[in-house]
Amino acid sequence: MATLRCAVLDDYQDAARERADWARLAGRADVRFLHRHLVAHDELVAELGDCEIVVVMRERTPFPAELIARLPKLRLLITSGRRNASIDLAAAAAQGVTVCGTPGNSEPPAELTWALILGLARGVVTENDNLRTGGPWQSTLGADLHGRRLGLLGLGKIGARVARVGAAFGMEVAAWSQNLSEERAAEAGALLATSKEELLETSDFVSVHLVLSERTRGLVGADDLRRMRRTAYLVNTSRAAIVDQDALVRALNEGWIAGAGSDVFTTEPLPLDHPLRTAPRFLGLPHLGYVTARNYAAFFEGAVEDIEAYLAGSPIRTLG
Repeated sequence: MATLRCAVLDDYQDAARERADWARLAGRADVRFLHRHLVAHDELVAELGDCEIVVVMRERTPFPAELIARLPKLRLLITSGRRNASIDLAAAAAQGVTVCGTPGNSEPPAELTWALILGLARGVVTENDNLRTGGPWQSTLGADLHGRRLGLLGLGKIGARVARVGAAFGMEVAAWSQNLSEERAAEAGALLATSKEELLETSDFVSVHLVLSERTRGLVGADDLRRMRRTAYLVNTSRAAIVDQDALVRALNEGWIAGAGSDVFTTEPLPLDHPLRTAPRFLGLPHLGYVTARNYAAFFEGAVEDIEAYLAGSPIRTLG
């Protein structure tokens, strides 16, 4: 069998090479690692046109039908994790491209959710900046967690982990999603909110843990943000499009809510002129939810396993 060519996209930190035993593919696949984010399809085609295998990191680079059609040599497309809404699976199947996922861990994004909640509640960034620059000694008044209500939009694997930590802080935990039952909520130690509106109106901290779909896109809009308490905080480590981004900017600028934290954005990397970069009471991170050493090992070892299985004629973890 001829040696195949493989490209690993969006390896921002030059971490993929060291997180898996790519040498297992020696003689069967030549692997190259791309560290610069490519946006334009012409750039992607120029870089990937000779590749039979492409490994993508989550949804950093979408693969719609028009891009897949311009990569006639592509035979195997691997995404980290087991879900990727930015890959057109139907177009891939029509072109004979096998799409596979990898193992992953739900703990890292749950942990990062609490980094954002605590960072907002205790003014961590402001106080650290002041300490390092000689600014005021104590300039913020922290928001308590104990005795407050944590409202979760979504109670899947990640949401349930966030719920357990909230309970450990002594918070009352409530949750809502379109299909959530009282029994499922109780299993995670949460109360079932009667509606999205009730959850938003009564929660001191709201955290988003839903899958992006046509039902959830724009689920939290301007009217919803206005329902929240002016002392409440909104955190999103799921997908940016679940929250109306223009409404969020307005909510921060006009003080509808006390603050917001987000690890996800509709365009990533976030454009330098994006209004969220300068919005008051906003704590943003560059989509670090799944970016941990353990998760990267799972992603890239899984990618090597996927390639080996494909080369053996028995693909694993197929999507679609």
